[in-house]
Amino acid sequence: MAVLRQLPAAPPLFTGRSPELTDLERARDMSTVVIATIDGMAGVGKTALALQAAHRLSSEYSDGQIFLDLHGYTRGVDPVQPAEALDRLLRALGVPGERIPAHTEDRAALYRSRLADRKMLVVLDNAVSEAQVRPLLPGSPGSLAIVTSRRRLIGLDHTLTVSLDVLPQPDAVALFARSAAVDADAAGVDDVVELCGRLPLALRIAAARLRSRPTWAAGHLLERLRDRQERLGELELGERGITAALDVSYLHLDPELQRAYRLCGPLPESSFDVYVAAALIDATVGRAARLLDELLDVNMLQEPVPGRFAFHDLVRSHASAAAKRERPDRVAAFGRMFGYYSHTASVAMDALFPYERERRPSTLPAATPTPDFPGPADAAAWLDLELPNLLTAARYAAEFCPRSHTVHLSTTLDRYLRTRDRYAEAEVLHQLALTVARRNGDAAGEADVLTSLGHVDRRQGRTALAADRYHGALALARSIGSLRAEVDALLGLGFLVTLQGSHQVAIEHVGRALEISRRIAHRSGEADALYRLGWLYLAQRGPAPGESDPGTRYERAAGYFEQAHALAREIGNSLGELHSLLGQAWIHRVLGRHGRAESTYEDGLRLAERLRNDNGVFEALDGMGRLDSAAGRVERAIARHVWALELATNLGQPIDRARSHDGLARAHHALGRREEARRHWQTALDILSGLGADITVDEEFSTAGIRTRLDECDA
Repeated sequence: MAVLRQLPAAPPLFTGRSPELTDLERARDMSTVVIATIDGMAGVGKTALALQAAHRLSSEYSDGQIFLDLHGYTRGVDPVQPAEALDRLLRALGVPGERIPAHTEDRAALYRSRLADRKMLVVLDNAVSEAQVRPLLPGSPGSLAIVTSRRRLIGLDHTLTVSLDVLPQPDAVALFARSAAVDADAAGVDDVVELCGRLPLALRIAAARLRSRPTWAAGHLLERLRDRQERLGELELGERGITAALDVSYLHLDPELQRAYRLCGPLPESSFDVYVAAALIDATVGRAARLLDELLDVNMLQEPVPGRFAFHDLVRSHASAAAKRERPDRVAAFGRMFGYYSHTASVAMDALFPYERERRPSTLPAATPTPDFPGPADAAAWLDLELPNLLTAARYAAEFCPRSHTVHLSTTLDRYLRTRDRYAEAEVLHQLALTVARRNGDAAGEADVLTSLGHVDRRQGRTALAADRYHGALALARSIGSLRAEVDALLGLGFLVTLQGSHQVAIEHVGRALEISRRIAHRSGEADALYRLGWLYLAQRGPAPGESDPGTRYERAAGYFEQAHALAREIGNSLGELHSLLGQAWIHRVLGRHGRAESTYEDGLRLAERLRNDNGVFEALDGMGRLDSAAGRVERAIARHVWALELATNLGQPIDRARSHDGLARAHHALGRREEARRHWQTALDILSGLGADITVDEEFSTAGIRTRLDECDA
């Protein structure tokens, strides 16, 4: 019998997969039967890897190489049944047709006999199940079987399992560039590769599309791929297109699994857990977990870390298209998910910020299972993980759900977003909520959202817009008689107008907020008002109204900070405790009590880091840097102000950037570096001038004060 050489040609543009090839080459062992399986999603390059490995190993298996396509996932072709597959294999091995047994088990026995004492390499491509493959495996030492499948063939007794993911970025770029005959460094190539999800089939199709358009550059293709709704259409190439490949995988699922795929695919857009899946599918956690496991087994779902699941971007697009064909089911699934996220976000916030329950809307019921949070750390971890999905849910709720889930999420998550300094995400969420609140005629929700947006605008230096937000919130709160909403708007206004030097007006606003808070037993509002009054008296220049001694305002400020600190600790308000500590440290510093100031700043820094509050870290660093300058530790002062400047820049807070430049200017000035000092003060002035207001944070830092410093440098 002639030696069989059935392997198709190795892929000419095969790229990457070095670790997987090494594993396959090392797996050969002539003393036993080696069964290697390669699994992965449609288009990930399983067959290409199998053939590349088989050609590399072919010289080791001198008695022949067999290749059989089992058509497990071939559009329009039924999977090859084991009996038929064995008939083909036996004929290839030289068995005449009349000597091939009728029964499958007898054929399998004859097949194993024919392979006995031979060194054979068998590639079984595109298998649908273990049952299809098991009769086709060699049974004697010295042979190697490589099996590819979109399923994880966990029921086989195999030697090696290779589960393919998408290509690493460098390999994906190399494959696209080689396939498209373009420079890997050409503009747009990296982005095209990412929009193809680094999936080999998608990369080859995109490259073919580009190669067939001689007048195009990668940028032209990039623009066509940017639209997620049209991306799958751009990656079609007859029956080898992405949609065709995924359709076959989808049609092989049973109806319940198809439904789970459709409902979980479009949402959420980040990784998700089993509780989200249970809400979308409307199932118990146990049933949802089993369905997710089955989607993992057929490589239509990924598990990037234990317990978190995600869809490849192209798979998500395919699932979204399938879900649109089942709109009523999809809308109901979204509603369950909105309810789940609204409820669980409330529970997490109650665990993390129990002292502010009165500021948040009531907890909405959930129709599906929800997780428990034994402590604040668990709640914070959940919020950090789920924030991208919470924002996605809010966006979809604004479109699909007449109820106010978006407003509920906005007002529920406001404190978390501010404490974590997530102002970009906060702005997106609150703007969505403002649209929904106005659409629904929800005045109470609109007042809360306007105040939240005011906080974001103030932090980003948009003082005029922040003022409009706060005044709008205050007017709405008073029109509907919501004293709690009035307190929040007044506190925001008080913080804002003090930046513009209107300290007495600010004191009146915050004093009114303190009065209302005490009247309605709004304890977190009272704590906020107390520490803000402390800061207001610190920021005021000269003596307070009706007083002749400037030191009196420090005494007043210290009194407010002490009251705020005591109340914050009593009610468990860690953020209020942080602000009070930083205020007390500031007083110690300006009064020359540098030792007490430093220890208090250190306490504040530790608390800010524990709370992951970058604004608190900034305040501590700014104060400690100024202490260092005063003590002659100028290089350390510069290091701290540089760190503070980096934080302020990352937070997008221009006033704090200007404060850091002021601190750096003072430190350089102390070292006699006049030009460096002048550069930092000029930068600070440019920032403040760009905000269009005469900014006064405290008596050490103001627009007028910086101008004076610059004049002194020039003189």
